[in-house]
Amino acid sequence: MGNIMKNKTSCPTWIWYPGDYEIWLGNKMNNRRTERGAFFPPFWKMDSHYVTVEFSKKLHLQKEEEICIAAEGQYNVKLDGKLQFGMPETFKLPAGEHSLNIKVWSQATPPALYIKGETVYTDATWKVTYEDKEWIDESGKASDTSATIYMDAGCWNLDEMSQRPSAFTLARRPERAVSQQNKKEGVLYDFGRETFGFLVLEGLSGKGLVNIYYGESPEEALDTEYGEMLDRIAVDGQQVTDLALNRTSVVVDSYVLENSKAFRYVYVMVDKSVKLDNVSMQYEYLPESYRASFQCDDEELNRIWKVSAYTMHLTTREFFIDGIKRDRWVWSGDAIQSYLMNYYLFFDTETVKRTIWLLRGKDPVTSHTNTIMDYTFYWFISIYDYYMYTGDKHFVSQIYPRMQTMMEYVLGRTNKDGMVEGLTGDWIFVDWADFPMSKQGALTFEQILFCKSLETMNLCADLVGNEEDATKYGKLAVELRAKLLPTFWNEEKQALIHNVEQGRRSEQINKFPNMFAITLGYLDEEQKVSVMKNVMLNEEVLKITTPYMRFYELEAMCGMGYQKQVMKEMKAYWGGMLREGATSFWEKYNPDEHGVQHLAMYGRPYGKSLCHAWGASPIYLLGKYYLGVKPVKGGYEEFEVKPVLGGLKWMEGSVPTPCGDIRVYMDDKIIKVNATCGKGYVYFASGCHQTPEVSTGTLEKVSNGYFRIWMDNAGEISIKY
Repeated sequence: MGNIMKNKTSCPTWIWYPGDYEIWLGNKMNNRRTERGAFFPPFWKMDSHYVTVEFSKKLHLQKEEEICIAAEGQYNVKLDGKLQFGMPETFKLPAGEHSLNIKVWSQATPPALYIKGETVYTDATWKVTYEDKEWIDESGKASDTSATIYMDAGCWNLDEMSQRPSAFTLARRPERAVSQQNKKEGVLYDFGRETFGFLVLEGLSGKGLVNIYYGESPEEALDTEYGEMLDRIAVDGQQVTDLALNRTSVVVDSYVLENSKAFRYVYVMVDKSVKLDNVSMQYEYLPESYRASFQCDDEELNRIWKVSAYTMHLTTREFFIDGIKRDRWVWSGDAIQSYLMNYYLFFDTETVKRTIWLLRGKDPVTSHTNTIMDYTFYWFISIYDYYMYTGDKHFVSQIYPRMQTMMEYVLGRTNKDGMVEGLTGDWIFVDWADFPMSKQGALTFEQILFCKSLETMNLCADLVGNEEDATKYGKLAVELRAKLLPTFWNEEKQALIHNVEQGRRSEQINKFPNMFAITLGYLDEEQKVSVMKNVMLNEEVLKITTPYMRFYELEAMCGMGYQKQVMKEMKAYWGGMLREGATSFWEKYNPDEHGVQHLAMYGRPYGKSLCHAWGASPIYLLGKYYLGVKPVKGGYEEFEVKPVLGGLKWMEGSVPTPCGDIRVYMDDKIIKVNATCGKGYVYFASGCHQTPEVSTGTLEKVSNGYFRIWMDNAGEISIKY
C-alpha cells in the first residue's frame, strides 16, 4: 500500500488538510510506546489537526450529476454560496458552472471528505482551508475572503468510500512459533526471527494471571525482572482483562492482545488455575513491493542485502520509525536514512511524505525537530532529496511554507558569527559516541548541516518560484560556506577540527564533520585526499560504532572510490552481526563485545534495539555506489550509472525509479544496463589497452582509462571493457 507514486487526480479518494491526517496518525503511533507495561509518550511538542476544514471545488458540468458524499465529522454543503438542508449523503448538481463548498467539523479525528460522482469526485485538486474568513456585515454583505490561504488537499491511497482514514490499520497475517521449550515456570516460544505484531493466546480459560515477557533474545525474554517489554493478563472465565490498558473483553476461544510488540522470543507464565493451549501471533506489516534486487558471487553479501531489506520492512510502518522494540517513534535522523534506503528498495513515496509532514508538525515552531538541532537540518535536506528521486515538485510547494517558518526559527538562534550553537532546550546529538566529545560551542558538524540546509532552502525556493527567498537563502549559504574552512580547518593536521568553544579551537579530530564535508562537497579535491588519509583511513582516529554514522562514513569512502575497502567493512561489520545470530540489523554493533554484551545499551541490560532502521544501510550503499545508480535531475529525468565491482567477481540488480527500473549487470569483462525510461550517462573504467566495445551509442573518453556513453532511449546497452 502506498509504494508507487499515483496520479491522485484520476479517481475518487479521501481528502483532508495536508499534514493533518499525517500528524494525527503519527500521534497514534508515537504513543504506542510502552516500557515494562507503562505508557511512554514522546517528550517533544505534539501538534493536532484543524478541527474545522472547508473543502471547495469549481465545477463546470455539461449535464446534471448526482454525487455521493461521505465525511469524517459533521458537515454542511454549500452550492453557489447557498447552504443546503441537513447532511445529504447524495446531492444533485445542476449543469453549468458552480462553486461547491463543504465544511467538515471533527474534534476527535481529522476532518476528511469523500465524494464520488461521474465527473465530480474528491482528489488532490480540491482546495482546502482551516479558516475561510467568511462573515456577514450589518448590511448583509459577505466579507472579503481574499486573505484566506488555500492549500491543495492532502490524500493517500484510501480510494474507497469504506476506507475511512480514521479506521486505517496495517495489514496482518497469522504466524506460529517455530519451537517451544519448557523453561523454569513457563514456556519459551521462538518465532524464528525478529518479528512484530500481536500475541494470540489460544484456548484460554480458567481464573488467574498470565504473565508475558517479550525478548529479541532468549536472555531478554527469560529475564522477568529486567526485560524491556511485558504484558500481564487477568483471566476470569470468558472475561479477559489487559491490566496495562485496564480493558476487559469477552473471549470465546482465542485472545489477541491489543498492543503490538517487537520480539523473536516470548516467555509465557500462567497461574496453575489458568489453561492455555498455545501461543501464536498476528504479524503486522505495511504491504510493500520489493522493487529493487541485488545478487552477486558473495553469498554473505547477498544475505546482508536480504537481512537489510527485512530490517527496512520491519521499520516501515505507518511511518518510517527507528526501532521496533523500544522507541517505535519517528526520529528525523533515522528517517532521512530510511528515505534513502527506501528509494533503493521499495520506492514508497507516500510513506516518505507522511513522515516528513509528521516530523515538521505545525506552527509556531517552539523547538528543533525531535528537540535535536541536527535532526532539524536532516529534515530540510530530506525534502530536496525527495524531489531529486521523485521529481514531485508539488509536494515541495505544499511543504515549503513550513520550511520557511522552520528556517526562521533556526536563523533566530544563530550566534554573532551567523553559526548555530546549542541553546537552552536544544539536544546536540551527532551520534552515540564511545569517546568523550564536547557538544558545546559551534560544532563543525552542525555548521556543515546548517549550510546544506540553507542551500536546500535556496533550491526549494527556486523550485516553487519564490525568487526573493532564493536570493535570501542563497546569500546566507554563500556567507556561511565562506566561513567554514577559515574557522574549522587545521592546516597542520589537514582536517576539520571538532568545534570552536568560547573562541578556542578544539584539538580533537573526529570523523563526523570530515566525512560530511567530503560527501556534501565542502572540500576541494586536494583537501578530500588529505582528509581520507589523515582522518577516514587513520587507525588512530576514534572509531564509529553505530550503523547510523557508519552509513555516512562508508558513503564518503565510496564517493572517494574506496569500494573495495568498504566491501571489507560491510562484510566485517554487518557480517559480524550475522555471525552473532542477527536476523535483523542492530542499533549499534561493537565487534569487541561478545554474547549478552551485545544486548546492553543506555545502562540497561537489554536496552539495545536489535532491529533498527539505520542498520539497513547496505541497501543504499550497494544500489548507489556498486550498481552505481542515482538521479542527476529530478525524478530520474536524467540518471547516472557508475557500476563498481569493489572486489566482487560479478553482480546484478535493479534500482526502482518513478517510471520503471534501471537494471545493471557487471562482471570483469562486460557491463549491461537496461533502463525502462529516462536517459543518462553510463560511466566505467577500463584497464584494457583496446578501445571498449559498445552495443549502441557513442563512446566518450573522460580521462585516461575512464569512459562514458550516453543512453538516450529506454532499452539495453552492453559494454565490453
